[in-house]
Amino acid sequence: MGKVCFVFPGQGSQQVGMGRAAFDVEAGRAVFEQADRVLGASISRICFDGPDTELQLTANAQPAILTTSIALLRVLNERCDVVAGHSLGEYSANVAAGSLGFEDAVVLVRKRGNYMQEAVPVGHGAMAAVLGGEAAVVERICEQTDGIVAPVNYNCPGQLVLAGEAGAVERAVAALQEAGCKVRKLPVSAPFHCALMQPAEDRLEPELRAVAWRDPEVPIYINVDAIPATSADAARTALVRQVSRPVRWQQSVERMLADGVSLFVEIGSGKVLNTMIKRIPGEAERVNVQAPADVEAARAAIARHRA
Repeated sequence: MGKVCFVFPGQGSQQVGMGRAAFDVEAGRAVFEQADRVLGASISRICFDGPDTELQLTANAQPAILTTSIALLRVLNERCDVVAGHSLGEYSANVAAGSLGFEDAVVLVRKRGNYMQEAVPVGHGAMAAVLGGEAAVVERICEQTDGIVAPVNYNCPGQLVLAGEAGAVERAVAALQEAGCKVRKLPVSAPFHCALMQPAEDRLEPELRAVAWRDPEVPIYINVDAIPATSADAARTALVRQVSRPVRWQQSVERMLADGVSLFVEIGSGKVLNTMIKRIPGEAERVNVQAPADVEAARAAIARHRA
């Protein structure tokens, strides 16, 4: 019998229409109505109808993704043994683990989105995906590049993301291409998870401290350390630290596999996390819950791994 892990996607997974089918189920509708009420705006309308330009705004995308994931979690109505989330998805993981209430979470992620967007003027930062390069090579080139640039997402073997000052990212990209790496600039509005996000981290920290926290009911494998958090304080401080520090997703998955996870259930829009997990060596099964139609197969998989 293996462990079941629920994983939750982060920013970039948003797409117009997400969550619409979950809204048609009473448990999912309650989550969207709750989010609309506490935000004082219709995040459900933005999820279902867009327009895409409005959904892509960081301050909308973050609560939209969280709300969609939690609506689908409520529709699934199953328990897990451990949880994890990629960047923003760690808030969904905390809600799933019971360490953070949904209403607090959805307000926090809207503030998080605003703070991260405001930390660096548009055009002053950049991000780039590096495909096929060894992590050690990418780290060395970043260290040798003038200015602020560093790996910020360790997603899976052969896939890292850089962030930093626009000029420094350009210089690192050129050096990586010379070293034979495939690199593409990302169309993002801010350089997430790098040192330039420190002002956002400083603003978010008191907001996280001000809400109620509980010890998680199941371990949360946190981005910044790739280890399980089992206390309210560890879960909260991990969300503070992740704003300006790398997302160690590959290392988190490797640790979960080593700790006996045999099934990953990705809950939310898209399949980006299970696509990454597939590239990380291990024998775990993967299923996705993007709509109520996926629930029956997910429940069957969970039952198999509990047999």
